[in-house]
Amino acid sequence: MNVTLRQLRVFEAVGRLKSFTRAAEALHLSQPAVSMQIKQLESNIGVALFEQVGKKIFLTEAGHELYQTSRIIDRQLDETEQIFEDIKGVRRGRLQIAVASTANYFAPRLLAVFSARHEAVTVNLDVTNREGLISHLEANDTDMVIMGLPPENLDLEAKAFLDNPLVVIAPPEHPLAGEKAISIQRLQEETFIMREPGSGTRIAMERFFAKQGAHLTTSMEMSSNEAIKQAVQAGLGLGIVSLHTLELELEMRRLVVLDVESLPILRHWYIVQRKGKRLSPVAAAFKDFVLEEAGKILQFPMA
Repeated sequence: MNVTLRQLRVFEAVGRLKSFTRAAEALHLSQPAVSMQIKQLESNIGVALFEQVGKKIFLTEAGHELYQTSRIIDRQLDETEQIFEDIKGVRRGRLQIAVASTANYFAPRLLAVFSARHEAVTVNLDVTNREGLISHLEANDTDMVIMGLPPENLDLEAKAFLDNPLVVIAPPEHPLAGEKAISIQRLQEETFIMREPGSGTRIAMERFFAKQGAHLTTSMEMSSNEAIKQAVQAGLGLGIVSLHTLELELEMRRLVVLDVESLPILRHWYIVQRKGKRLSPVAAAFKDFVLEEAGKILQFPMA
């Protein structure tokens, strides 16, 4: 099979992005150049790799097989490059990380300090939900991710580096604002605005209240902490969010943290990678930086 690395990289981009146009933009090529590479690859292999249904393109069965192979080859080339960097002792390069949307309230601060110390490093940051983080870990296409509780069904290395308290929030004029030791039973009389099912916050919250034998009434589900905070400020219900997301709102007295028995729900932030993954010198330096210094750099409001 006569296939070039250039053809494989173009094919991988089209297969990953499901678009010739977006692949061309990502690779800084013209769309005709991308189409030509795919046609030559299909001609060399002798089978179709893509099929078009309406305006969308999909991988054929042969395309799926080659896509998996192309990802493996790409990872092996990256690992080889990292070995060469280790040998040369290079402390520059590219850092690819993904963080949970909640972690993005503090991740830029960490990256700002790290980047100031390593000016030659280029950072690629993806902010996504739990499902997106798990997809990154499954594909092994980032150096590491920052998330809440890591999934148990993947072979991972995960180290906790920071507390992540979940608290109940309300508008300052709410009847429960200012009350002490509010019972879990009393909360069941309120309606709550929740994160979407599958989010780390939602999973932790449901586990906690299930252990308490309590059930909370959900009036709305939202996919971002900002949306939840806005809805709580508008008086649409109570919310449960990470304390790390509340710095501005608490300072401006737009929201208050309720004093609830057995709360906050104490979770942790983890820095996570695939087990056995070879980190580049830059990625290894960032991991050490987070584990050793994140707690000193980040200061958060008190619940």
